[in-house]
Amino acid sequence: MGLLDNKTAIVTGSSRGIGAATAKILAGEGAAVVVNYRQKAPRANKIVAEIEAAGGRAVAVGGDLTQQADVDALAQAAVDSFGSLDVLVLNASGGMESGLGDDYALRLNRDAQVAMLKAAAERMKPGSRVVFVTSHQAHFIDSVETMDAYEPVARSKRAGETALRELIPWLSEKGITFVVVSGDMIEGTITATLLERATPGAIESRREAAGKLYSVDEFAVEVAKMVTAEVETGHTELVGGAGDFQR
Repeated sequence: MGLLDNKTAIVTGSSRGIGAATAKILAGEGAAVVVNYRQKAPRANKIVAEIEAAGGRAVAVGGDLTQQADVDALAQAAVDSFGSLDVLVLNASGGMESGLGDDYALRLNRDAQVAMLKAAAERMKPGSRVVFVTSHQAHFIDSVETMDAYEPVARSKRAGETALRELIPWLSEKGITFVVVSGDMIEGTITATLLERATPGAIESRREAAGKLYSVDEFAVEVAKMVTAEVETGHTELVGGAGDFQR
């Protein structure tokens, strides 16, 4: 018996990276998983195929989280496909991409996160959980400076976390718990790649300071753990390298 048998999870931004790895872990624990993507359907379908080949259940659902109609459709897809919605992993983030507007980071990392949580919560039953994935660079941005190239994204993600935390009393009334997972820079993610491009040597510098940087798969394990961990609502799980940010 898996920890998530008869449960349904949405993992936003799960056609690659941390989201994809998390989706596969949750499926392995018995959850039916909605694999969300913005544009790359073939990539999402590949993740679904891998889950199904391992005996799990999954469906790929496209959607731009900055569009309310897509958010509502994504939340409803979980119920329509598998009969319930019990877990929401808010993994999708961005803001370093070009050509999407100066306010894109805030629209995605704050406004879209709130919209997705609200849409999901209206369909969730008591005992459900929401997990928000962030970075130490964002979580601690008000007390610890980060790289110039990442600061707008970090501040938008911090704004998103703050806005989501303001919904905890509303979630508690529904019997839904909310947990944050914060990690250091993750090797192999698109964000780390873009930061390295903007600031050569950034990854090696952070690796030396932290002593170790988690891989995508290693960090996904920690995210997945928080889906069923016995922690209080509002808990923040700090994964790797947080000592530098707490001094």
